[in-house]
Amino acid sequence: MSTLQHKKPLLQTLPLQIEEQIALSIVKGIYLPGSRLREIELAQFFNVSRSTIREALRLLENRNLVQIKPQRGAHVTQLSAKELEDLFEVRASLLATGSRLAAANCNAAQGKALTLHLSKLRESVADLDRYTATSAALVNTIMELSHNTILASYINDFAHRIGRYVRLGLALKSRRKNSLAIWVRLITAIKNGDGEEAGKLHRTLALNNRGAALEEFRRLESKD
Repeated sequence: MSTLQHKKPLLQTLPLQIEEQIALSIVKGIYLPGSRLREIELAQFFNVSRSTIREALRLLENRNLVQIKPQRGAHVTQLSAKELEDLFEVRASLLATGSRLAAANCNAAQGKALTLHLSKLRESVADLDRYTATSAALVNTIMELSHNTILASYINDFAHRIGRYVRLGLALKSRRKNSLAIWVRLITAIKNGDGEEAGKLHRTLALNNRGAALEEFRRLESKD
């Protein structure tokens, strides 16, 4: 029996590409919680069939970014304090493990790459969109450096689902400055090969963001 061999990585399917774009719009707040996502409008916008949009919406539902109800269509899910706390608790443990492993694997060239990422993060503190995107890229780099593909995959799967909450926690410039200060220590620990310290700092970073996100979430709730 012959076996299939792929010489090049497969590209994302069209529904996956569309799902990624809609997810990013949800994370950025372009589609607010409770907003309806209309198949016809989305199909026209992306110039694809409604069946492709339905598949993209099902993928979003799997990530708990969208809820699909019979006769009511797809709506962006509401934010939840319980989901926020649960997601950050699990993610904090994964990030701590990833950074600990990354510290054991980091060489001089990779250390320079991390320093470059950190410089970009420092330059983006004044801009929420840039800061969240740059910090996400830095997380991905560290998880790749862990050499644990399953761990990196879990973090990637979390990205959009937790993204709305991450932005809440980093909404204020003062919080982004606090975040950056921990990032500086974290990258130093990884470059120095101090896995225990790196893991501890990344868990602290994640849980600080959780606390800030909860505070912002409750502030917004009290305004409604």
